[in-house]
Amino acid sequence: MMFEMMTLRCSLRNLFRQKGRTGMTLASIVCGVIGLIVSGGFVEDVFIQLRESTIHSRFGHLQVYRAGFYANGVREPYDYLISAPEDVQASIATLPGVVDSMRRLNFFGLLNNGKTDLPIIGEGVEADKEAKLGSHLFMVDGHQLTGNDINGMLVGEGVAKSLGIGVGSFVTILANTPEGALNTLEFKVVGVFRTYAKDFDARAVRVALSSAQELLGVQGVHSVVVSLDDSLNTDPLAARLAARLVKRGYEVKTWFELDDFYAKTVDLYKSQLGVLQFIILVVVLLSVANSVNMTVYERVGEFGTLRALGKRDWQISLLIIIENALLGLIGAILGVVVGILLALALSAIGIPMPPPPNSNVGYTAYIRIVPSVLLLSFLIGFFATLLSSLLPARGVARLPVAEALRQNI
Repeated sequence: MMFEMMTLRCSLRNLFRQKGRTGMTLASIVCGVIGLIVSGGFVEDVFIQLRESTIHSRFGHLQVYRAGFYANGVREPYDYLISAPEDVQASIATLPGVVDSMRRLNFFGLLNNGKTDLPIIGEGVEADKEAKLGSHLFMVDGHQLTGNDINGMLVGEGVAKSLGIGVGSFVTILANTPEGALNTLEFKVVGVFRTYAKDFDARAVRVALSSAQELLGVQGVHSVVVSLDDSLNTDPLAARLAARLVKRGYEVKTWFELDDFYAKTVDLYKSQLGVLQFIILVVVLLSVANSVNMTVYERVGEFGTLRALGKRDWQISLLIIIENALLGLIGAILGVVVGILLALALSAIGIPMPPPPNSNVGYTAYIRIVPSVLLLSFLIGFFATLLSSLLPARGVARLPVAEALRQNI
């Protein structure tokens, strides 16, 4: 115990004795840890913003369909109508964490402005409920559908540009009924919207659910969309809801399953972050190893004297390792503290970002404080320093005493 305390005190004194080398090594560790925290927090913010935009502009947290709709509903949409959506909504309403549920009816058709036609993807929605869910549905012009807009229509920004229409324009939708007949209804454009997905905006329109049912000549709906109070509860609530509804002939899909773009984006950024973490680890290892090597071999004579006085090889190695462990600990702690402060400062300012792929709108990025990223950054800073000291410690300890003592001359 006495030896360990003496070694610890000697290690601390040695760190402060070599102020230049210690400062240079600490700077390398701190910069590496800060880089990991800032990059990890930035990527986490991308995930969160894209997730919330996906949920609150298009899919909601969960969607309930008739079993088989997800696989075959595009080919045979009328075979998978939910005839009694109120029963499904009653089952949903009793789950904790559910904010609301709303019905949707999907359809395909042609949108005509009096001069030309455009194939569109339509949704019949419950206007007031969708307005609450759609907090990330950006209105380029006009307003969201309300319960009073029975014959109103929202059109995607791409649709508006393709047909040259805007708020106040009158358009006609031509669609097939289940019997194969053609039906048309006239609508007035009350708003032009933009989501994160440029392709969706180029084809999507929304009308009141009752108008969509009248257009198609049906009474049912295709899906019940569920809104939750916390996106992190999506998976457990999906499992609980599936346990109730699957045996009744329904299927439950999460927003993550419905949006392939999000999954691909997450995979891409995680791969990039992994490469960045590896690069930072290598840089920290090389820079710290260089500094440790220079410091250790400048003190070869000192270590030779200690061995001549009776210190064993493993004690010399332990002294060097403890010094660098302390250095790594101090550097990692400083890096985490400075990284958090820098993340908070950058988040207070905001980072303007250009539009991501498949989008036509930029956004403001922030640096999230993520506990797992902080822990990983701390561990990388600490262990990189510790690992970089092993070879120099082994090399000095195995140096012959006479050769080490010559360094004092």
